[in-house]
Amino acid sequence: MRLRTSRLGYLLQFTALCFYAQNTVQSSPNFKHHVTEQSRLSDRMSRRLTRTYQLYSRTSGKHVQVLANKRVNANGEDGAAHKLEVETDSFGSRIRIKGVKTGYYICMNKKGKLIGKRKGRGKDCIFTEIVLENNYTALQNAKYEGWYMAFTRKGRPRKASKTKQHQREAHFMKRLPRGHLLSEKRPFDVLPLPVPAHPFNKRTKHSHHQRSGGR
Repeated sequence: MRLRTSRLGYLLQFTALCFYAQNTVQSSPNFKHHVTEQSRLSDRMSRRLTRTYQLYSRTSGKHVQVLANKRVNANGEDGAAHKLEVETDSFGSRIRIKGVKTGYYICMNKKGKLIGKRKGRGKDCIFTEIVLENNYTALQNAKYEGWYMAFTRKGRPRKASKTKQHQREAHFMKRLPRGHLLSEKRPFDVLPLPVPAHPFNKRTKHSHHQRSGGR
């Protein structure tokens, strides 16, 4: 009788252990899901990296430019006048694109039209870089998922609601401006974090004075 009771006890313990292990595995966090969710959020804490280059349109054979009238097209010639400043928005592949000459960000409105804006903090001014198998890059808008930056053969913006990732009109190549030397500028620059209005109080100022040796 004692032997049966002992075996029954071991069996119950083993069953409970298996149940606990199964629940532990099922409740483990999905890291891939976490990365995907975080990459959709704007990173307000980290310093932003910036890059300067041109976007070569596969269809027009010219470069993306932002004009002073806030229009965007792909008729820019090869040269520094049409270079773009691209800054990171998150630890993923989300970016903001600004015309260096005009200072306007490339954004997309609810009709799928590309426009220039002075301030590019909204999701309509954020694009996700998608590197394709043919080494071209597609740019999907963060606010309107499934809508891509695209241009016709004449360099005119194509309505984003009619674009697909595999279409030639949505394919771009990153290029340095003509005459640009690699030694002229680092490939990545860092935008400084905002400085508080009163960076030092009396205590931190006194500590800084002690560390500097009273100089």
